[in-house]
Amino acid sequence: MEMLYQRDIYGQTLVELGKTNKDIVVLDADLSSSTRTGLFAKQFPERFFNFGVAEQNMMAAAAGIASCGKIVFTSTFAIFATGRAWDQVRNTVSYNNFNVKIVATHAGLSVGPDGASHQALEDIALMRVIPNMKIIAPCDGPQTAEAIIACVQTPGPFYVRLGRPKVPTIENKGSFNLGKAQFLTEGKDVTIIACGIMVQEALFAVANLAKQGIKARLINMHTIKPLDKEAILSAARETRGIVVCEEHSIVGGLASGVDEIVVENYPTKVIRLGVKNRYGQSGEPAELLKEYDLTSIDIEKAVSTIIS
Repeated sequence: MEMLYQRDIYGQTLVELGKTNKDIVVLDADLSSSTRTGLFAKQFPERFFNFGVAEQNMMAAAAGIASCGKIVFTSTFAIFATGRAWDQVRNTVSYNNFNVKIVATHAGLSVGPDGASHQALEDIALMRVIPNMKIIAPCDGPQTAEAIIACVQTPGPFYVRLGRPKVPTIENKGSFNLGKAQFLTEGKDVTIIACGIMVQEALFAVANLAKQGIKARLINMHTIKPLDKEAILSAARETRGIVVCEEHSIVGGLASGVDEIVVENYPTKVIRLGVKNRYGQSGEPAELLKEYDLTSIDIEKAVSTIIS
């Protein structure tokens, strides 16, 4: 499997889009080497602005630039984009439905050694509650490129969640369509719904479950808002239960969205695999996934609970 940094693909895609679309403007908060917006800055310095450690100001300025007809990409670490600048995102960007695309890197536990202060585990929840905001959590490098292209083609504010480490490229995903989940495997026994780096863990689990005679349906829910209601309800109706996997708090994120759709339309058993009322901590990504019960083995255990 090819291993790629999602943020590398983000920076490269921005450059390619910038060559043909002169309305793209990019803002960063003193982290352009980490977020890879520095690639755009080198190619188009007149359309790049570094705001320093002033994320709130950056979001407010992004709204102002977007009000002049520009497509504005703003980037920083996820903890700062969603937490520190939430007021500006809510009241200035989303309230006005401006064309601001927030692409945040270093999300989730997989930030690793930087620890709790930099591990955004609440970012999806914070963005999901805001009207007009659309949310994408790509599962790999190529899907990151597709997500960024979709942001340019679709009016209004976006939140795109990217991680820090390299991630494996997942083959045979099919085409990317905003708001439409991808079915990676078919099965009638149980459904696994995952996003971001948890998709690969789920694939490992599906392979091991198959050896036990358990056929699991795996859904890559790359768009968290708007959620693919049809895919979720088909899983509820056609399989014995759902396991939701996310590198995020189990409160307010993907699992909460699945719960809301299921409970209102077709109640079924849902097990949520995510961070349970804890802060992150310093450690290597693999160690942290194990500590927080987010490995393929944990997914298998959850599936076994539903089957039994």
